[in-house]
Amino acid sequence: MTWNPFSRNKDKENAAVTPIDDASDTKGHATPKRKDAQARAVRPLIPDPKDRKKRVKEERAKMRERQNEEYDAMQKGDVAHMPRAERNPIRVYIRNYVDARWNLAEFFIPVAVVCLLGSLLISAAVPMLSFILALAMYVYLFIIIIDMFIMWRTLKKKLVEKFGDYQLVKNARGLSYAMSRALQLRRFRLPKPASKKHGNYPK
Repeated sequence: MTWNPFSRNKDKENAAVTPIDDASDTKGHATPKRKDAQARAVRPLIPDPKDRKKRVKEERAKMRERQNEEYDAMQKGDVAHMPRAERNPIRVYIRNYVDARWNLAEFFIPVAVVCLLGSLLISAAVPMLSFILALAMYVYLFIIIIDMFIMWRTLKKKLVEKFGDYQLVKNARGLSYAMSRALQLRRFRLPKPASKKHGNYPK
């Protein structure tokens, strides 16, 4: 019997060099987990038009449902579920302030319609009365401008005191938002006024 002093070391070297593939079984096939992962990763380069149309239709349905929920929230005065812009604390404060105030501007559109129709109907019969109605409408508009100026000057001061920076108010389009809301009849405003009566000014 011949004894080879290097045989044991050679066996250890072979064992160290032989790689062990944990990702395959004894037959050399990929494990089920890796097969599933590879199957999920395989996607067609061009998606099926039917699947794309179905996905677009589902997204539109979700968007329409969300818009309906937000509209219902504005009608109910539910601030938490309103559109993101209407949940802005500055806008909420402006809404509450304008709604608490008696605004001459909210009656401008009905008054203007009445004056214009009246002047058209009686312009042929009584031209002087038609001129008086037109003049009254312009006088009322001038008074509205003064009233809006007073409203915004007071509101701006309160907004700066509460939120600390007029730049935030400008970014929220505070002036245009206050004026557009003041021009609407109170009962038709959206979002719905938080208080049913005038005089409940925000703190």
